[in-house]
Amino acid sequence: MGVVDRKQNLFENIARLRRVGRDLPGNQDLATVRLALEDELGPTVSGRLAARLLGVSHTALDRWIKAGDVPVVQTANGREQVPVPALLGLYEAVGSDRSAAGARRYPLAPTIARQRDAARRLSPSPRNAAHEDGGHDRSRARSLAYHSAVARRLSKPMVAEARHVLFRWQTQGRIDPRYAQKWEELLAMPLPAIRRAITATGPDADDLRQNSPFAGLLSEPERRRILTEVR
Repeated sequence: MGVVDRKQNLFENIARLRRVGRDLPGNQDLATVRLALEDELGPTVSGRLAARLLGVSHTALDRWIKAGDVPVVQTANGREQVPVPALLGLYEAVGSDRSAAGARRYPLAPTIARQRDAARRLSPSPRNAAHEDGGHDRSRARSLAYHSAVARRLSKPMVAEARHVLFRWQTQGRIDPRYAQKWEELLAMPLPAIRRAITATGPDADDLRQNSPFAGLLSEPERRRILTEVR
C-alpha cells in the first residue's frame, strides 16, 4: 500500500470511529484508538488527498480553497494543506448528501452552498462588538460570536466531538488542568445548559472560551464571516 493510500485508509477509519463515538460518548478505549490513528495521520493532509476523499478534482478543490470555502494551513515545510478536523466535517456532509440524492457530478457543491448560506444568515449580536481597547477585546468578542453561532445549532454529535478534542488536548498536555476540568463538567451537562455556559458573559466565561474544544466546528465561510463582522 502506497503512502497516499495508507493515509486515505487512516482518514476513513478515523471518520468511522468518529461516527461510532457518537453512540458511545465517553468511551475512553474508542477515543484512545482514534487518537492513535490521528497521530499517525497527522493534523493535515495534502490537497490532492483531500480532493480524492471528497470525490472532486484537485483543480475544483483549489477553486473552493481560493474562494474561502475550504480552510488550509501552512505546514513547517511551507506547503498548504487541509486541516483534518475541517476535512472530517466536509467528508461527512458530502457522504450525507450522496446518500440523500445519489451520485452527483459535483458532490461537494451542495455542502459548500449550504455552508455559504449558513454564513450569510449569521448576524453577530451588537453586544459582540469589540471595544476600543484593541486586539484583546476583539479576540474575546469574536470568540463570543463564534460560540453564539455554535450554541444556536448545538447537538449531541457536536458535544461528542468537543469531548474528543478535549481528550486529545489532555493526553497531549495542551490544556491547563483547571480548564480541562471545567470543560469536562460543562460537556456533561444537558444541551440547554451547555448553550448558556458557552455564551455567558464575564471574565471567567471569556477565559474558558479561549480554551474551547468547540474550536473548528463551524464551517470556513462562517468563521470568515465572524472575522469580518466582529472587528
